[in-house]
Amino acid sequence: MKAYKVFNPDWTCRSFHYKVGETYSIKEDPQLCSLGFHACKKAVDCFDYYKFDPKNKVAEVELLGKIEGLDDDKQVTNKIKIIREIPWGELLELVNSGKDNTGKKNSGDRNSGYLNSGYRNSGDRNSGDRNSGDRNSGDLNSGYLNSGDLNSGYRNSGYLNSKSPAKSYAFNKLLEESELQKILHSRGFNILMRFRLVKYRVRTKTGKFGDYRYISYKKSWKYLWSTLLIQERIAVSEIPHFDKNVFFEITGIKVIVK
Repeated sequence: MKAYKVFNPDWTCRSFHYKVGETYSIKEDPQLCSLGFHACKKAVDCFDYYKFDPKNKVAEVELLGKIEGLDDDKQVTNKIKIIREIPWGELLELVNSGKDNTGKKNSGDRNSGYLNSGYRNSGDRNSGDRNSGDRNSGDLNSGYLNSGDLNSGYRNSGYLNSKSPAKSYAFNKLLEESELQKILHSRGFNILMRFRLVKYRVRTKTGKFGDYRYISYKKSWKYLWSTLLIQERIAVSEIPHFDKNVFFEITGIKVIVK
């Protein structure tokens, strides 16, 4: 089975030294996270376990022996062959669906941060363009969580602001900063932030990077909701100040709150 593996700059992994073109094996049965040679079917999954660093070596490998974890994002085998080194430029194309990215998991282009669907962002999880902060849907922000443009403060919906609002609305309620922080740091809120990765499009049945079909805003929310576990849906309903009626107006999703 073809897979990908990351190594230290000297081609070591867990103090074991590897060489391109060589095959390695052990007699024991492999055990995930414990015994054997680990790799990932998808190159992007490797960096959930290894630092995303161009100094590290990355190789295409072949898992030849018994394999455990076929349904997981990481696999382990008792026999592995190191096929070839993957140049960093080729790797960036493998881990991003956009173009000319130096970060990972970007669907937009020319991002140096992670998980951006916009363009030329150096921060992370932006759906807007040219942001240096994180989680912005507007453009050219250096602060965080802005829906407007050119803000250096946080959570601004207007333009050219350097200060963060002392109070902001959530679920149509004007809340103090302390209450807003409870919302922003809740598990449910972070689950909803995955909507930035959907951004009105879902992957087609082919499952290939860059192969998408576009859907409406509320259908995007319903798609996201369909991917959540029951525990995650409960966490959403437990967001501080959660209002099921407001949430329905925004997303078209009916949430049963106990």
